[in-house]
Amino acid sequence: MSSEELQAIELLGRVRYGRLATSMRALPFLSVARHVVIDGHVVLRMHSGFGYHNACDGTVVAYGADNFDTAAQGGGDLWAVQFTGTAEIVHPSADRRDLFGDGPARVNGEPFDPAYLRIEPYFVSVHTLDFNASQTIGHTA
Repeated sequence: MSSEELQAIELLGRVRYGRLATSMRALPFLSVARHVVIDGHVVLRMHSGFGYHNACDGTVVAYGADNFDTAAQGGGDLWAVQFTGTAEIVHPSADRRDLFGDGPARVNGEPFDPAYLRIEPYFVSVHTLDFNASQTIGHTA
């Protein structure tokens, strides 16, 4: 793995959720997903009731995560990672499903029914925004 891929994996481990992007019926869409890294692959858990996992199976997707919400609350530098690659429906073993922790009880009023996708990353990118502690936020007249 390259140093950028290792950094992206390390940063991804700091947050639990991200956004999956692909297209369905030629229209783009985003979906929230829970992620873990297993054997160098990003594995996602999402609600199966929407059918997004079926739309993604065998296609190129992008998965991104960031620390924008936590950095905004506690200060600090911002980062975002993106993994682009082919998605495949997988059926993780019970011990690997446990890595995800508890899922939501309901999604849009329906009982949560998990589906899992593994992304074989072709491209990995890391973007950081470093802030100088002496910077002030304000407007000048």
